[in-house]
Amino acid sequence: MKQYTTDKIRNICLAGQRGTGKTSLGDAIAFNTGINNRIGSVDEGTSILDFTDSEIERKTTITLKLLAVEWNGCKINLIDCPGHLDFTGELMSGARVSDAVGVLINAAAGVEVGTNLQWKAIEPFQIARFFFINKMESEGVNWKSALESIKESFGKQAVAVQLPIGEGSSFKGLVDLLHMKAYTFDNDGKRTEIDIPADLKDAAIKERENLIEVAAEADDVLLEKFFEQGTLENDDVQKGLLLGIARMKVYPVLFGSATKNVGIRVLLDFINEFLPSPAQLPPAKAVKTGSEDEIEVAPDASAKASAFIFKTFSEGHLGELSFFRAYSGTIKSGLDLKNQQKNSGERASQTYTFQGKNRIDVQSIPAGDIGVLVKLKNTHTGNTLADAGFSVTFPEVEFPNPVMDTAIKSKTKGDEEKIATGLHKLHEEDPTFKLVADPALQQQVLYAQGSAHIDVLMEKLKARYGVEVALVRPKIPYRETIRSKTETQYKHKKQSGGRGQYGDVHLRIEPNIRGSGFEFLNELKGGVIPVKYVPAVEKGVVESMQHGGLAGSQVVDVKVALYYGSFHDVDSSDMAFKIAGLMAFKKGFMECKPVLLEPIYNLTVTVPDDNTGDVMGDLSSRRGKIAGMDPDGRNQIIRASVPQAELYQYSVDLRSMTQGQGIYALEFSHYEEVPHDTALKVIEMSKAEKEAAA
Repeated sequence: MKQYTTDKIRNICLAGQRGTGKTSLGDAIAFNTGINNRIGSVDEGTSILDFTDSEIERKTTITLKLLAVEWNGCKINLIDCPGHLDFTGELMSGARVSDAVGVLINAAAGVEVGTNLQWKAIEPFQIARFFFINKMESEGVNWKSALESIKESFGKQAVAVQLPIGEGSSFKGLVDLLHMKAYTFDNDGKRTEIDIPADLKDAAIKERENLIEVAAEADDVLLEKFFEQGTLENDDVQKGLLLGIARMKVYPVLFGSATKNVGIRVLLDFINEFLPSPAQLPPAKAVKTGSEDEIEVAPDASAKASAFIFKTFSEGHLGELSFFRAYSGTIKSGLDLKNQQKNSGERASQTYTFQGKNRIDVQSIPAGDIGVLVKLKNTHTGNTLADAGFSVTFPEVEFPNPVMDTAIKSKTKGDEEKIATGLHKLHEEDPTFKLVADPALQQQVLYAQGSAHIDVLMEKLKARYGVEVALVRPKIPYRETIRSKTETQYKHKKQSGGRGQYGDVHLRIEPNIRGSGFEFLNELKGGVIPVKYVPAVEKGVVESMQHGGLAGSQVVDVKVALYYGSFHDVDSSDMAFKIAGLMAFKKGFMECKPVLLEPIYNLTVTVPDDNTGDVMGDLSSRRGKIAGMDPDGRNQIIRASVPQAELYQYSVDLRSMTQGQGIYALEFSHYEEVPHDTALKVIEMSKAEKEAAA
């Protein structure tokens, strides 16, 4: 592959709900640019992009892929991202280093739930966007409906630059609204110019007027000219389109069919001509390493080198791969760099690019380009590499919080360390999950983006590290508290020859404000207990609070006062008073009308209108409280609060209820008293577990 200057590079990320044909589009582009001698197929397992065993088996993209192609004097770095919402982190990583995002729309379905959610995920990156309405050959297609759904969801900035000739099985070509020309396409994707069909002339004129108006609004000078003349010349339309796309004021809409190879070469021409190169965009924002001082990094290939690692992973024979974007300078073989987060050195042994599954040697990666380094020692996703004398750190991606939890345990005794090591390594590649060891619950809990995400992590754990884990229902971190006040005494007295043990404490136990935690007060007077023993009493109370008297859960939100007691000159000790404090609290706790508390989560569920009733009914059956509902295009956003105990496997159940269209986010809200009947069941289960373990 030849070297390209920064102004001849285009970095494009493909987004869109699962099933819109992003990978098929990538395969069609690979064919049209001469990389493949045929169009690969996801369904047949011959895709140049979905090449891992997991992807071939599932027939869906799991990990972002890089497809670097050459087209009419430009290099296009195409990043194909998963449409499955469990892997939105991959899309965010791809969008982070892209200069434009192509959002694919299924022509038969229009804008779907996943489209809106992915749009929101890429919003923080503030990059150019365009739409490609794919699968125009499908049955039941109505191009006007698909286009209208985009405008309805994303505003009048979404404007057609093409119209399709035919729909469904009759789809055969495109009308170019920029030049008011029409084309049909052969099986190789080559076009033949024809007259604009008579039945499309009125629609073409109308949509071109929309295009001119939106292009004019991209620039004040053009807008003034538009008001004066009532229209714009073609050169001005193209200028307005260029400016509008780069400034995110215009979202052009194109049509085509990846599998039928219709409109692919026109799309490539459009990318070259209208999507911004890194040289046309403002400098990248970063901070000076070790501080919060903001700096700007211009895409100058002759400057000191800096690069952001947006994805690392290991794929069998390919080894450890670090995908990066060069923001300044030129990354080339033998260059010594410094990891800005870890203050450690790295050497670029060799630079590569990828064309799907094929690794391609390149001499260097200049500013604005995307490349791959191999076998870096200590560099992972989100790290910045830079010349030793260039202290710059690029912001990491803020990934969504995990929404699904499952406890894990080793199937084979002794594999616990291997599991921990394996998941740690996987987390370096994929920061969108986390593993939390909870000593109180004696469980390791895996938090991930959904059931598919968990399945993929378990597959990788087995394939790479040779360990298998069992997935079990996570225990709920219940809490216990009290509703009334009591005074209690415990005297710890023991004499068994030699020095004895003596500690006598009087405690007042009462509820504290919900959420305020534990408060210990020393109200002793007259030296009835030496001050040196007071911390031991508090330590005993705290230890007793770790396991309450109902379900053995941690006790919270109590106030304990030590107000009286007695001691022995010889037999008293820290241990004696600690035991006295522990036993006094244990005894008094059960006298204070103890109650069980459970964690409550705020849940935000986005579903199609048709599924709203089913989802709300299901939430009610989970003891959920509906807080409100807001329209979101053709979808509804339902806000509710739901006990954590009722959310196990919710990801699976929601997708079943909504045919895969539902998605949710959650965050911890507060603890709330468990209803009496439910509390009794929890307490009984706790007792049974203790008896079984005894």
